[in-house]
Amino acid sequence: MEVFRIGYSFLLSLFLLLLVHAPSAQLVPAETRILYRVQQFLEYPDVLKGWNNWTNFCSLPQSPSLVILCSGNHITELTIVGNKSSPSKVSKPSAANFSIPQRTLSQGFSIDSFFTVITKLSNLKRLSLVSLGIWGPLPAKVDRLDSLEVLNISSNFIQGGIPPEIATFKNLKSLVLADNLLNGSIPDLKGLSQLEELDISNNPLGPKFPSLGNNLVRINLRSMALRSQIPPDFIKFSRLQILDISSNKLQGPIPSFLFSLPSIESINLAKNQLSGELRASVSCHENLTFVDVSNNLLIGMLPSCLASNSKNRKVIDSFNCLSKNTSSKYQRPSSFCHKEALAVQPPTRKQKERTTVKLGLVLGVIVAVVAIIAVLGVLVLVVYRRLERNRAKEYKCESFVFDKNAAHTSPVVHGRHVPRTMRIVSLNLPPYHVFTLEEIEDATDNFDAANLVAEVSQAQIYRGWLRDGSAVLVRCLKLKQKYSPQSLQQHMEVISRLRHRHLVSVLGHCIVTYQDHPNTPSKVFIVLENVANGSLRDHLTDWRKREVLKWPQRISIMMSIAKGIQYLHTSGVIGNDLKIENILLDESLSAKISSYNLSLPSKVGSESPLNGQDSSLSSSKNTDKDDIYQLGVILLEVITGRPIISPSDIDDLKLQLEICLAESPSKLKDLTDLSIRGTFAYESLKTVAQITISCLNKESSSRPSIEDILWHMQYSVQVQEGWNTSSGNLATKF
Repeated sequence: MEVFRIGYSFLLSLFLLLLVHAPSAQLVPAETRILYRVQQFLEYPDVLKGWNNWTNFCSLPQSPSLVILCSGNHITELTIVGNKSSPSKVSKPSAANFSIPQRTLSQGFSIDSFFTVITKLSNLKRLSLVSLGIWGPLPAKVDRLDSLEVLNISSNFIQGGIPPEIATFKNLKSLVLADNLLNGSIPDLKGLSQLEELDISNNPLGPKFPSLGNNLVRINLRSMALRSQIPPDFIKFSRLQILDISSNKLQGPIPSFLFSLPSIESINLAKNQLSGELRASVSCHENLTFVDVSNNLLIGMLPSCLASNSKNRKVIDSFNCLSKNTSSKYQRPSSFCHKEALAVQPPTRKQKERTTVKLGLVLGVIVAVVAIIAVLGVLVLVVYRRLERNRAKEYKCESFVFDKNAAHTSPVVHGRHVPRTMRIVSLNLPPYHVFTLEEIEDATDNFDAANLVAEVSQAQIYRGWLRDGSAVLVRCLKLKQKYSPQSLQQHMEVISRLRHRHLVSVLGHCIVTYQDHPNTPSKVFIVLENVANGSLRDHLTDWRKREVLKWPQRISIMMSIAKGIQYLHTSGVIGNDLKIENILLDESLSAKISSYNLSLPSKVGSESPLNGQDSSLSSSKNTDKDDIYQLGVILLEVITGRPIISPSDIDDLKLQLEICLAESPSKLKDLTDLSIRGTFAYESLKTVAQITISCLNKESSSRPSIEDILWHMQYSVQVQEGWNTSSGNLATKF
């Protein structure tokens, strides 16, 4: 009897033990298949390698790298943390449509297809995909996850803008997109009424400060591209505890109410352009334990609650222009902050003009009601003249009106008529625009030294942002008063029509004349599209980028350059400064020529507004065959991957190429860049090598035409494509 009682107790205990450890939920088969698809899309990261057909996902143990929670046979939380580097820890790529070996998922990855699968987890409330090498633009279909409360896709390589659909999540409490490559303006996020945490730091987003809901507790907008003032709406953020908007270009005064918000604990405003003096009456909330206002343009004395560190509050105020009660001895002279603050603030003259315009409008309405039409006309004339006098204090910006007959004739460049096809606007480019001086100053932040990119012959180049948020380059050229208005007008008209997918196109211009020389242009600003993916030289010298440029990509780039040159030659533009560092690559690795030449019918020694060179020399000495030779030099460097510094390098490499072609295919292989070996058909490479040697002929008359080059390039492309599809049956594989 005792033995029976013991056996019964043992069986009962075993049953209860099995019951306790039984899985609490079993996934529906559809979601199990989705997880296997996710594993496949993410290319089997270490954290997911243990999955197999017998894995019970709902009972997997939680870890910092993997969390899967289920409810009612459905996944409600999916957290996957990989080990790939983020953009802030490696050299940032600017490309939007290619991967980086060892850093991102492979080139075959599709973020759109990936999120198509993820969004089928309709019960998901928490989604975290961190450091997994995900790349590409965030698709709008992410809004299908309408139950989400937490979305964290940080430390990846996600590019493009934040889709506006993000703002439709009604239950979202945490949005973390930090440390990606997101750019452009930030959508209105006020619709996220439940949002408590926002972290979109380390992304070039801006320039306007985002519209946010006042339920936020933590805000991190560090290291972005914000170029505005701190909005007054922050006074409504009663729950805000942590605010980090450091390392931007925020301007204007610091709102005093920030330090006394009801829940505030930490404020980081470092490394901005905040200016002015904090009032002595500013108070700090008792919960405020950390304040960093260093590296700004603050003057005067700190308020008493920030004047010194205590055991409960740390204050960092170095590298301002503060006096007396600061805790840091590292302060700049007050003159520095005054000068820099004036540079980043709009000029007072503009503010007066805006005030005068508003007053004139109000006055015009009143006069329209109570006065006769003649009196109204006189008043409008007086207001108009007053505005013109204010606007012309130092200089005036003129926009020449093109001749109405220009639509029926073609401008002449180098003695050739420019074809009417030049008027076609390239794809994805805005219409040509004649800018005002105020727009140019706005774009360059009043020519802030931080935006100066380069100084070339007689010109300065600034990085800028138009009012729609798009990035541009602004070339500022001071003329030597040697241009007639007519010649400059013709030059600008020709520039406005030069648009092609393989040229860095001019988006607009502004011509400035001084008041004492109203008929003589003294300065011209040329606004160009910004191709931010680097030059062909950059891609051939950086090993990470060079690995992306296999032979098919290099043929495509060479073809793009040749098409750009053909367009220039057809348009009468010759004598171009074709160098490999002046060939820029866009996001799809398509080449754009940035250094083409346009000369003016003017005196010797004058500059071309486009490139700052001596235009008369380029028009008289250079020919289309010089462009062909320079193209040959570029082709030589693309084939060999070796930088060409001097003319002797050209001669040496050309001779080696001729010998290799004459001897054997294996010799030619040994001369090529290591990165393209195994990716080319021999006949394709041989064709490009032969046309390269022809381009480098010492006798200019023996060099091929650009049409001949394009024919050989096209043949090379066809051979390569045939080799790709037939796995090397068309030609020898290396």
